[in-house]
Amino acid sequence: MVNFEILGRELLATARAASSGRATQVFHAVPHGRLSQVLLALCAGRALSDHANPGEAFVQVLSGRVRLSTGDHAWDLDSGEHMTIPQCRHSLAAVEDSVVVLTIARADER
Repeated sequence: MVNFEILGRELLATARAASSGRATQVFHAVPHGRLSQVLLALCAGRALSDHANPGEAFVQVLSGRVRLSTGDHAWDLDSGEHMTIPQCRHSLAAVEDSVVVLTIARADER
């Protein structure tokens, strides 16, 4: 069992001390499986740069505020909000110190 609220606070402290301004903890439903969750702490002004969506994914903001952007659209998400990540290249930036959960079902690699 994991308490995301407690772990999120710990990761945010780690992110604040890191030169990258971020810290993560990854959870897998089963070893080498398709389903995973990433608890991500990002300091204000830091981002996950533009990248492809590895499969089906959701983002849920546990604390703070983030901006999810694609080439044509941007969404501001506040604490408590959840949305599907579009099936295209995107980035995620912290508007303020934030902790999010990314839930990912990776596409089959056949």
